[in-house]
Formats: sequence, structure tokens, C-alpha cells
Amino acid sequence: MPTAAKPSMKRVKRVKRVRALIALALGLGILGIASGGAAVAAPGPAVIADDGEGPQFFSGVLVEVSDDVVGDVYAAGQTITISGDVTGDVIAAAQTITITGTVDGDVRLAGQDVTISGQVTRSGTVFAATITLSDAGALGGDLVGAAADVSIGGDIGRDVFLSVNRLSIDGSVGGDVTYYSDNEAAIADGAVAGASERIAPPQRERAELSPWLLFAGWLVGVLYALVALSLVMLLAGLLIPRWLTRVTDHLVPAPWKALLVGFVASITVPLVLVMLLITVVGAPLGLAGLLVWLVLTLATFIYSAFYLGRLIFRGPVHAVVKALVGGLILIVALQIPWLNILVWLAMVFFGLGAQLLEFARQRPWRPDGAPVAEGTAVDPPVVAGHP
Repeated sequence: MPTAAKPSMKRVKRVKRVRALIALALGLGILGIASGGAAVAAPGPAVIADDGEGPQFFSGVLVEVSDDVVGDVYAAGQTITISGDVTGDVIAAAQTITITGTVDGDVRLAGQDVTISGQVTRSGTVFAATITLSDAGALGGDLVGAAADVSIGGDIGRDVFLSVNRLSIDGSVGGDVTYYSDNEAAIADGAVAGASERIAPPQRERAELSPWLLFAGWLVGVLYALVALSLVMLLAGLLIPRWLTRVTDHLVPAPWKALLVGFVASITVPLVLVMLLITVVGAPLGLAGLLVWLVLTLATFIYSAFYLGRLIFRGPVHAVVKALVGGLILIVALQIPWLNILVWLAMVFFGLGAQLLEFARQRPWRPDGAPVAEGTAVDPPVVAGHP
């Protein structure tokens, strides 16, 4: 029965060797596919040989070796089929490799799908996405390689060493089976004459954070937000108290008007900016508009916080106090799960709508002396020390 064990030094060295061979095999695969693509104009195999003896070289989109070869076979292409008998080794790289003939030497293969249905006298080194040794296939020596899926239905004379995701063995293995995988292999009873060992990849230790540590991190984040945003609100209350009052005046008589304007603008303005960005002529304008829109969106926190402060303090209270108290309430509301979504949407829609309405009121082309529409903000009287 297969057992999971920690890798020994010898096994670890072999795993490292397989990983290094994977990189080499991938490079051979790329060269093989490139060679196949280069031979599209001549789909038939190009053979360089000397009366059928000595090393034979094949390349093309479809490579089929059906004759007997006395010597080694080197093949590269998209689809390679070896149905003849080879007295030497087979070295091949392709997308699909199929061996149905007899190979008296070793096979060294790199590809996507590799199928061995013939007889290989010696060992096989195979790197692919899928490796299949059919019922009619056999390896006289070892099988070494890496793949996502490996299916062994034929006979292997000696050992099997694989880096694999899923492994199934229904044939017979004359030696040991060692595989580097996260999953247990499906091995039929009596299929392995020696030992079967799974080397589990080392698992990263996950640090378990205590609830108190998570709470402390959340509390630090909240305190940071309180300090940073309170500083922003303090500066806003000191530097632009009149502008804060003018913008939020649009939320006092008709807040739903600002909400509608902000909602429509949040949908239409980004679409218009994207259309400008994908054009050559309007790209600079779209980029500038995107920056302006980002600033307006970030500023919605300031105006929403100041508006909350105006709702709480209706008397002659300094703008800094209104800004700080409103900002504190808004920061706390944004920390509550689920409620923070509604608060954020309301903040953005109301804030954008109020700003756009104030920009429209301040438009330079408005005729001088034009009557101010009912419900439109007007400059409030300034109380000394209380803008």
C-alpha cells in the first residue's frame, strides 16, 4: 500500500534533478514546436540520413517514422508518430508524441500528450502534461519524468520516479514507485513489486492570529483613520469654512436634489471619461477629467462630515467644531459592517451632488443680477469667530 513519507536526502536530490530536467524539457518543447511551425510549407518529414544507418533527423508539422531505423532518431514537430523499429534511442519534442513501434534504446520525450504503445527495451525520460503507457506498451528499464496526469497500463521493468498530480497504475512495475505529489496514487493491488512511496511537498506553516491580535490591528486602523481624517477636517474647517457652508447649503433645503444629481453623475461622468481616454484626441482631456473627478470623490467625505456637524449644531458654532464632530461620526459609521456600504454610497452621492450644484451656481456665464432660484444656497452672514 502507498505510504506518505518525508523525503530522504537521496530522494530530495532526485527531485531537484527532475525539476532541473523539467526546465530543459520545456525548452526542448518550445524548440520542437517552433521547428514544426517553420516546416508548415513542407508538411512532409525532412529526413537527413545515410542509407538508413546512423542518426536520423526528422522535422515537420506531421512527422511519421514508419520505416526501420538503425541508429538514433531525433524528431521535432507538432505531431510525431513512430511506428517503425528503432535500434537506438529516440529523442523527440512535439505537442503530441505516439510510439507504437519497438525501440531498442532509451526514449527521451518532451511534449503535451505522450503515448507509448510499443516496446521500449531500456528506460524512458518523459516530461509532458499527460503520459500514457497503454496495455500494449512496455519499458524495460526505469520511467522518470513529470506530468500532470500519468496512466500506467503496461509493464515497467524497474523503478518509477515521477513528479505528478494524478497517478494511476493498472499495469505492473518490477521495482519501486516513488512519486512527488499532493495526491495519493490509484495503484491496483499487486501492481508494484517493490515499495510505493509518496513524497508530499513541504507545506507552508500558516501563522494563526489570535482574535485579540486581530482586534488590536483593527483598533489601530480605526485610531489612525480618526487621527488622519480629523486632521483633514481641522484644516478644512480653518481654511475653507465659507466654501464648506456654501456647498452644504445645497443639502439643507433640498437634499434629495443633490442625491439625484450625484447618483446620475456617478454613472455618466465615468463613462464619458472612459470614452475620452480610448480616443487619441480626447485622451489628455479624459486624463485631466479623471484626476479632477477623483479629487471631487475624495472630497465628499469632507462635505458629508461638515453637513452632519451642521445638523447637530444648529447654533453659532465654529466650523472647526462642526467638521470634527461630523467627521468622527462618519468615521465610526464607516467601520460598521454592511452599514458602511450604505454610508459610503450616501456620502459619495450627496457629496458629489452638492459640489456639482454649487459649481453650477458659481458658473461664470450666469448673467449678473439674475434671480437666485428658490432653494438655492446664498452666502450666510458671518458671525465674528464663527464662520
